[in-house]
Amino acid sequence: MDNFDCLTICKKTMTRHLFYLLLIVLANPAFARDNHLRLKLYKANNPKIQYVGRVDFSDPQKPKFWSPGVYIKFKFKGPAFDLIINDEADGNNHNYVEIAIDDNPLLRIKLEGKVNDHKIAYGLADTEHTVTICKDTESGIGYMEFVGIRCEKLLPPPPQPTRKIEYIGDSITAGTGMDVSQIACDAGQWYDQHNAYMSYGALTSRGLNTQWQLTAVAGIGLTQSCCNMDIVMPEVLDKTILRDNKIAWDFNRYQPDVVTICLGQNDGIIDSTKFCNAYVQFIGDVRKHYPTADIICLTSPMANDELSAVLKRYLSGITTYMNNNGDKKVYKYFFSKRFHNGCGGHPDMEEHVQIANELTIYIKKVEGW
Repeated sequence: MDNFDCLTICKKTMTRHLFYLLLIVLANPAFARDNHLRLKLYKANNPKIQYVGRVDFSDPQKPKFWSPGVYIKFKFKGPAFDLIINDEADGNNHNYVEIAIDDNPLLRIKLEGKVNDHKIAYGLADTEHTVTICKDTESGIGYMEFVGIRCEKLLPPPPQPTRKIEYIGDSITAGTGMDVSQIACDAGQWYDQHNAYMSYGALTSRGLNTQWQLTAVAGIGLTQSCCNMDIVMPEVLDKTILRDNKIAWDFNRYQPDVVTICLGQNDGIIDSTKFCNAYVQFIGDVRKHYPTADIICLTSPMANDELSAVLKRYLSGITTYMNNNGDKKVYKYFFSKRFHNGCGGHPDMEEHVQIANELTIYIKKVEGW
């Protein structure tokens, strides 16, 4: 059994464990009240809280983030903690967050209003715990503002992995249509099955012990996007929101060792000159921001045979051109098959595991990790 299969099994098992813990809290209000009274508020600007991803710190006490896969890490001592987080809650859209305690995915929460104050996992062992809070839903669902946590004692954070990977892509990279643990395909809202925490990029990085950043927007393309979207990835690569051109992103905040590019699904089969010229220019944009990174160009995991064949041909020409013109740190990887058993033809959760396994092997080969 590989590490990614273990993660999936742990998610199911530990979610059941948390369910029983929550039952204890509901059945014994005094237990929850007594523990709650011992908890201290630690605000979002506490230096012991770590942030990874495109975060707007204009208000340091309410850092704001839109992108899928942005995650927050902290370490605390005690049997419980509370999470305080705000949601843009634009219309009927509500974000989801994934909460992992001690690297075990425990809980998936749908935020239900602009202000969300959740008691989390009361009944943990009264010892040290490391927590990851990850935005599961993508930029179009709106922003979150992290307000803070309550716990008995916030501890110095664990050291972050020194290696970093950035995953550029569309809905596949964002983790769209993969998680039916709560709401089935074609039920609820289109974003109810998003799960950036269990997407192939996050899985790959956890398997390789690297930080991760998902620069991904559902429906986006390189030359054209789907679903009446009026932006393409080259226009928002340098933005914090990834859905408009308002807030510039500071690339000095995150310098990856590896960048993967998974675009083309929403472009479809278009003229080779148009697509390849745009792709070469986009690699140049990425290289400008990340002068030393290895750049890996990926085929679309959900592409049908016809589109997959075209992308393989285009990416072969693109990487050869870049290598011949002096950039030897541009690579290509073709996925072994089509992954499309999730909602709307996207990869499902098990297929994200398979995608991550393939990509992990290739990155190890390129990087020598």
